[in-house]
Amino acid sequence: MNKLRILLADDHAMIREGLKMMINVQADMECIGEADNGRAALQLARDRDPDIVVMDISMPELSGVQATEQLKQTHPHIKVLVLTRHKDDAHLQQLLRAGATGYVLKQSAASELIHAIRALASGHNYLDPAITENIVSDYVGKRARQAAPANISLSDRETEVLRYVAWGYSNKDIAQTLGISVKTVETHKANGMLKLGLRSRIEVVRFALLQGWLQEAE
Repeated sequence: MNKLRILLADDHAMIREGLKMMINVQADMECIGEADNGRAALQLARDRDPDIVVMDISMPELSGVQATEQLKQTHPHIKVLVLTRHKDDAHLQQLLRAGATGYVLKQSAASELIHAIRALASGHNYLDPAITENIVSDYVGKRARQAAPANISLSDRETEVLRYVAWGYSNKDIAQTLGISVKTVETHKANGMLKLGLRSRIEVVRFALLQGWLQEAE
């Protein structure tokens, strides 16, 4: 069995050492390198081509956001899992725009990181449960202060596509699952988001949380 090849990027040596030990005891994972700043992380990732980079946000030389953005431009197949203390929506939005597909809090249990790594390796996005709780609470508060749009009706296909978007499926994965073209998926996604006034993937996730869609996927 081929092991998942993990690169660690964090400017704190003790954190890296703890993460490395946790990863290397997993039968299906191995740490193939460490970096203590964003620039070194970027170079190591390009040289060693890991499956997943576990990336801190706040690092010298290049931030985690900058390193992620530059890495995804040249190596889009490498997945980036952010490990951070920040649980606010602004940092999450930045990292998602940069190309990260996973977000785990440092204060979460070690098992959360391992679960997230396996989720990304399976082709899914991953948000720490504490993050989803935070963003849905914020979203509920905003919705309570605003009038809900009237007479919004999604077609069955629009609903189906948006569910898969929230679950972390790519357009190609959705097309294969539903037996339709990628172009059709893009059309249904765009139409559904337009009707609901959703402008980004994280807003789709928020909406899905309120509808209970993510729980249905478990």
